[in-house]
Amino acid sequence: QVIAIVDLRGADAARLAAFERILAEHADLPSLALVDDAVDASDPVYLRVLARCGGHLPQPLDPHRLDATLATLLTSPRRDIASVGGESAVMLGVRALLHRYADVELPVLITGESGTGKELAAHALHDLSGRRARPFVAMNCGAISPTLVQSELFGHERGAFTGAATRRMGLFESADGGTVFLDEIGDLPLDAQTNLLRVLQEGTIERVGSNHAIRVDVRVLAATHVDLEAAIAAGRFRQDLYYRLDVLRLQLPPLRARGADVELLARQFLDEFRAGHSVQARGFSAAARQCLRQHAWPGNVRELLNRVRRAAVVAEHALIEPADLQLGANAQVVALDHHRDRTEHDALVDALRATGCNVSASARRLSVSRVTIYRLCRKHGVSLETFR
Repeated sequence: QVIAIVDLRGADAARLAAFERILAEHADLPSLALVDDAVDASDPVYLRVLARCGGHLPQPLDPHRLDATLATLLTSPRRDIASVGGESAVMLGVRALLHRYADVELPVLITGESGTGKELAAHALHDLSGRRARPFVAMNCGAISPTLVQSELFGHERGAFTGAATRRMGLFESADGGTVFLDEIGDLPLDAQTNLLRVLQEGTIERVGSNHAIRVDVRVLAATHVDLEAAIAAGRFRQDLYYRLDVLRLQLPPLRARGADVELLARQFLDEFRAGHSVQARGFSAAARQCLRQHAWPGNVRELLNRVRRAAVVAEHALIEPADLQLGANAQVVALDHHRDRTEHDALVDALRATGCNVSASARRLSVSRVTIYRLCRKHGVSLETFR
């Protein structure tokens, strides 16, 4: 991947304006700003450039922090409020809460089924906040070995354990001044929960192998798809940590509850995929759109994204059909309905042409009543005037 490193050290007005123009033209490119004190930090152009960058680092460069920031930028591109897509009433409510929560320096617990876009919402909270020019660092608590979680979160000293050949900065230090997003917080081991509680209460961490407290300034966002209250009852999650995290709550709805957003998102995902890949698909057939509306989407937005990308690759025509979406029995039913409608339309048109638009003769030809001919014309949008 490619990343833009923007050197703002001592930048004058002309350089700042040039950087702003370049970043605007390449909005999808991850970018990192190098800063120092030799520039007017109140300059609105300077502030806009910083806001466009996914992070910034002061001089002299800390190599550990540079590594962590680059890794974050390359694996988790910045998002903004537009990424939390949809125009349904429930999503308009979610976006209103995102704006309301963004500049409140309190933890947010983001809940919802898997695949509903919890990390996108966390990115949006960060990008809308006053911390937008500082790092956004994410970790999936369920993807890290329990023996390594403490080191990942809080860092370690050289020799703290076997294999610790050098001092290492943890996630909280690398995000200093910015935002930490802890996905699947319910999977965090109990000992790490204790240390996380300390961060929330005191704003300090200790590296593994050290008893020296290091002050960090971070906002903590956490997400879960499991019932944390049930985890508390089972002894798997600390109740005091739960109350510290659940200060503000953002509930993301499942895709099946978002109505017409399904088609809107499918169109958006297809357009985004087409922009970077050579595929024939340009849109969705009426039958495919019906299939999208009828599917239950147990995997939510993530499932929709994957289905659309796969369909765009396998589709052999300009319009994606139900079979391309590979949604199982539902797609087969929709495809059958589409085939029946197509056959019905073609038979109606052939009969009207053959009889010179004589409704009675067309009805006899198709073995139906004259009323049925008029009903089929309305159903398929066929105008009798076309054949006269």
